[in-house]
Amino acid sequence: MSGRDPSEPPRPRRGGGEAGGPAPGAERIDEFEVAGALLTDVGGTIGAAVLSTPGMIAMMERTAAVLAYESLPEGSATVGFEVCVRHVAVAAEGSTCMARATLTDVVDDRKLFFDVEVREGDRTIGVGTHQRRVIAVPVAGG
Repeated sequence: MSGRDPSEPPRPRRGGGEAGGPAPGAERIDEFEVAGALLTDVGGTIGAAVLSTPGMIAMMERTAAVLAYESLPEGSATVGFEVCVRHVAVAAEGSTCMARATLTDVVDDRKLFFDVEVREGDRTIGVGTHQRRVIAVPVAGG
């Protein structure tokens, strides 16, 4: 048993840092279980634990961040600065959802624009857009 939280996707890995970084049309899908820190019962008002809006947004943002990270050169990462989403359906505790991020535009090699969504099977749970900026980060061991 790994002891890993089932709501946490695998750690990101560098994919080689293509020249120019991520390109529009790139897409990533991460599956996750609605569990742990992703849950809320809205202060006890709904009588069941469900995917919280902040948890849904976190999975959207993480999927976009990993998509960008895996194609950026060493010493680069991204930070999110805008999220515009609608949470349109419930996902119950224990359900399996997928977060999808699609890179739609890159401006000045540093401004990344994504379409994001969370689905449970054929049902849309949340949908929207997200923006990230490329930043310099210290290189490990450097």
